[in-house]
Amino acid sequence: MLRALSTILILALIAANSAAQQKMQPSFVGAWEGPLVIGRDDMTMSFTFSETDGAYSATLINGAKGIYGMPADSVRIDGLNILIRIPRIDLEFTGTLRLDENEENYIRIDGDWFQQSEMIPVVLYPVETASF
Repeated sequence: MLRALSTILILALIAANSAAQQKMQPSFVGAWEGPLVIGRDDMTMSFTFSETDGAYSATLINGAKGIYGMPADSVRIDGLNILIRIPRIDLEFTGTLRLDENEENYIRIDGDWFQQSEMIPVVLYPVETASF
C-alpha cells in the first residue's frame, strides 16, 4: 500500500512539473513582420501564427505581391526551428526563434525566404497586427 502511494505521489509530481514547464514556454502565436528585399524591391511581409490543439498554422501577407492572408500548407515546429511551406507560390521559409536574455519571450525570428531558387535572409519581429 505504501509503495503504491509513493508511486502515485511521484507520478503526480512529475505531471505537475511537466505542466509547469509547458506553461512557462513562451508563445510565438500572433503576427510577425519584417522587410523582404528581392532585387531592388524592398517590401514588408508578415506571417501570422495560430495554434489549435497543439497544431500550428500560419498565414502570409505581402502587400507588394498582392498576397493577403494566404494560408501555409504546412507549419512545422522543431524546438526553436520553424519550417513553413506554401508550394502554390514555390515558397519555403525556415527560421529560428530567438529568446530575450531572460529566456521569457521570443523577440525575433531569424529566417530565410526560399522562392524560385532564390534565398533571402529575413528577420521578423512581433507586432500587434500586421501593418498592411
